[in-house]
Formats: sequence, C-alpha cells, structure tokens
Amino acid sequence: MERVRRSNGLAKIRVIGIGGGGCNAVNRMAKAKIKDVELVALNTDAQVLSVVEAHKTLQIGVKLTGGLGAGGNPETGRKAAEESESDIRAVLEDVDMVFITTGMGGGTGTGGAPVVARLARELGILSVGIVTKPFSFEGPQRIEKAKKGIEELRQYVDTMIAIPNDRILKVAPADLPLLQAFELADDVLRQGVQGITDLITTTGLINRDFADIEATMRGAGTAMMGIGEGEGEGRTREAARAAITSPLLEGSIEGAQRVILSITGGYDLTLEEVTEAAQLIREAVSENADIFFGATVKEGYERLKITLIATGFKEYEDHEYDEFEPIAIEPEDEEELNGKHPSREKTPPTARKRDSLGDWDVPTFIRRRGKGREEEDL
Repeated sequence: MERVRRSNGLAKIRVIGIGGGGCNAVNRMAKAKIKDVELVALNTDAQVLSVVEAHKTLQIGVKLTGGLGAGGNPETGRKAAEESESDIRAVLEDVDMVFITTGMGGGTGTGGAPVVARLARELGILSVGIVTKPFSFEGPQRIEKAKKGIEELRQYVDTMIAIPNDRILKVAPADLPLLQAFELADDVLRQGVQGITDLITTTGLINRDFADIEATMRGAGTAMMGIGEGEGEGRTREAARAAITSPLLEGSIEGAQRVILSITGGYDLTLEEVTEAAQLIREAVSENADIFFGATVKEGYERLKITLIATGFKEYEDHEYDEFEPIAIEPEDEEELNGKHPSREKTPPTARKRDSLGDWDVPTFIRRRGKGREEEDL
C-alpha cells in the first residue's frame, strides 16, 4: 500500500508496547520524555494497563480474557489482538513509522505483536520490531515460545531487533538484584527506540530526515543494536569500541550493509569526535556499507554515547542460547572487573583482528548500573 506523504514534513512516529514487557518499556520511554513520539500501550490485563504512563492505552481481547490477561499463552494473545483488530487499526491510523516492542516468551506480547505488525504492513507503515528474549533462567518453555513469536513477528516487520537478556547479565554484576535485571532489560528497549527516533525528531549538529531512516530500515530484515559510552580523554574510541563489542549484539556487525549511527554528547561535542566515531564504525562493517549518522547535543551531558543499528545482513542464524565459551581475562581486564563480573563471551575473530579498537569492554551504561547509580536518560 503506497502511503501519501504529509505536507508539513513531520513524520508521525508511534511506539506500541504490547503485554507486560512492552508496557514497562513504554513507561521507561514516558519517563525519558522521548521527543515527538506517541506512546501506546496494549494489554489484555486491565490492572497492568491502568498504571501505564502512555498517550493512549488499549485493552485488547476484552470478551476473550475479561481483562485478566492471557495466562502466558501466545495463542490467547493472538486471538485477543484479532478480536480487537479494528481498534488496533485505529491506533495505526495516519502513522508513518511504528515501533512494536514487547518482552517475548509470555502470552499477550508474543501472540499479539505479530498481529499488530501484520496490520501495520497492510497499511504500508514502516515497522520496526524491537523485543527482548527471555533470560535463560526463565526456562525452556518460555524460550521456545519466544523463538516462535520472534520468527512470526519477523515475517511482518520491516526491521527486526531481538535483544538477548542473557547478554546483559554477562557483563552485569553477579549480585545484581532480579528486579534490576528486568528493569535493565526494559530500559534497553527504550534506548533502542530513542537511539533511532532522536535522529529524526531532535535538532542537533547533524540531522537525518525520515527518508534516510526509511531507506535504511524498509525491508531490512534482521538488525543488530549496539550501545557504547565513553568519558574523559579518548571517550570517542571508548564509546565506539563498546558499541561494536556490545553484549547486546548477537554477532559481528562486519557484514552489515547499512548502519544507523546516533551520537550524543554535550555542548563540547566536536566535529572531529563525530568524524572519528563514524570512521571507527566504518572500519568494523562492510567497506561498501552505507552509514547514516547524526549527532545531537544535550545540556550538561559530559559523556559521549553511541547507539548503532546495523542492517542488511545476508544471512541470519539465532545462536543466542548456544553454549558460550568464556575467554581468558587479561590482567588489566581482571583489575578492572575486580572479580565482580561473570566471564564474558568468547571473542569473535572479527573482534580479535580489529587491533585499533582494543579488547572487549564493559559498556559504561551497564557499569553505572552495577554501581547502583541511576542511568541518565539520553
């Protein structure tokens, strides 16, 4: 379906959070005050929906579930969304881009997200699925539900970003409370959405328009997201290294054909730093890759943050729940970790050969969480 461009030049972007995890992510985005993005929460659980901070909430499957939730059954979630198709279509009306976000493995989000994505595709809306995979300790049944839900969602969205919760734990403190682990997973969804939308909606040093983002994400298939931060001297290299080797990445970004690169800094952010960051990322991807990058400034922001979305991979294999072989920790890494972090994933060949980027690093935004400090929003 061909969409008619709006005359005011402003893209209408909407985030739809589905189920418990999706609603939690919407709450995170509301607190972060993401600019010019409408937040919508969908759920079968009326009680959960009543406390969500969103521009709009929609209870789905009222007749089927009676407002009591889907009971962890994706089939119930799917039927609930299908029951409310007309209401969901109304939510998608006159939208240019939609982010569909949820925590996979439950009922409402796992079953309902593909229905929302199908409707978005029928309406010709640029759609991005950004979801989390369950922690391995949540059990094989939930993991299997998540895998099936992700594959079904992948059939309908233009771009699919699946973030593995287990990889967050690989660099988080061993004593991280369970509640904070789930909160961190929810916040990663927020960061993924905001890293993209800020490029479109925020006036900065270097802006990208909606057409740039659409060209990168329309029909892109599987995407990978990395986040890195740096501070002080050498912060650009630190941030780029952390983003490229981010635990959120499910593999190397070497084969990416297109990259969205979002750089955030304070008023001291320089063109030289932006150029250096873009060059470091370019060295890590295909030499013919197209890089769409933007830079925004934030008052009082003393760090440099890089969010990258890599797309255009020729093949994709999901190895998330394969066994990982720990790497030997170098002396300087051991001193840095001070015994507080579990072993990390085996270094892939592409990471080893990039001598200019150094060894694996724990991203600053996770280190800060580990120290009990509240992460500052973008």
